[in-house]
Amino acid sequence: MTEERKVVPVDLNDLVEIELEEQDDFLKIRETLTRVGVASRKNQTLFQSCHILHKKGKYYIVHFKELFALDGKPTNLTENDIARRNTIANLLAEWGLLSLSDAEKSKSPSVTLNQIKIIPFKDKIEWTLESKYNIGKRKF
Repeated sequence: MTEERKVVPVDLNDLVEIELEEQDDFLKIRETLTRVGVASRKNQTLFQSCHILHKKGKYYIVHFKELFALDGKPTNLTENDIARRNTIANLLAEWGLLSLSDAEKSKSPSVTLNQIKIIPFKDKIEWTLESKYNIGKRKF
């Protein structure tokens, strides 16, 4: 049985807004997020959960299903997806890669770390890193 996909209303106020310390932090966060997500251990594949989005002069950490919703595409965004996004945003803040504009907003819901796989940079060559959404890239 497949999950129902429907158009879910999402606007910028629903997203986790962040602040960067330095301009090149954007690239550091983008690369880090390629190594954080849900893993399929049988074939060493990691599916990226979140992306960094720059919109209207602000930066956000967003779940890939929120990006589909922002595009007006059907999605099956769940509370667990939001919880995973919040946990990942909080991890990035703990690691000093960003500051949360509203730390209270991303506290709940959250997931335990055993629901998120983090691939160390040195091990990424051993994994297939998959993204289900590509920001700024159109497929024809």
